[in-house]
Amino acid sequence: MAMTTGGGGSNMADINVTPMIDILLVLLIIFMVIVPVTPKGLDALVPQPPKDPQKEPPKTDRTIVVQVFYHAGAVPTYKINDTDVDRRDLLPRLTEIYANRAERVMFVRGDDDLNFAYIADVIDVGRAANVDHIGLMTPKIQAGQ
Repeated sequence: MAMTTGGGGSNMADINVTPMIDILLVLLIIFMVIVPVTPKGLDALVPQPPKDPQKEPPKTDRTIVVQVFYHAGAVPTYKINDTDVDRRDLLPRLTEIYANRAERVMFVRGDDDLNFAYIADVIDVGRAANVDHIGLMTPKIQAGQ
């Protein structure tokens, strides 16, 4: 705090704000460095297209794709790979499939007109079946482009 004396005999006190601004700027820089700049959201794996589009990749039992089909005015139907599955049997079936697997990866594919709540429900079922990585299949990936 600086004190100046005037000619009239009264004391006048002025606050020196320069050190306070310096401290404020240093704290601002520290907080900007400390705060992480990571986006938060849903972790999603997307299958990569094949390197050679003419060569069809071999179909293995390791890849599990849960498909959700939209029917106007009705409840959606579900398939695990090519097997029809009822919604009630989805969790027990996925738990059975992933019981003895070291690689716990599942892909979810849904119709274009389907409400995303049904896809989110399948993701929740996959998490309940102890699936580690769940990927969403997009139309571009499905077409193999």
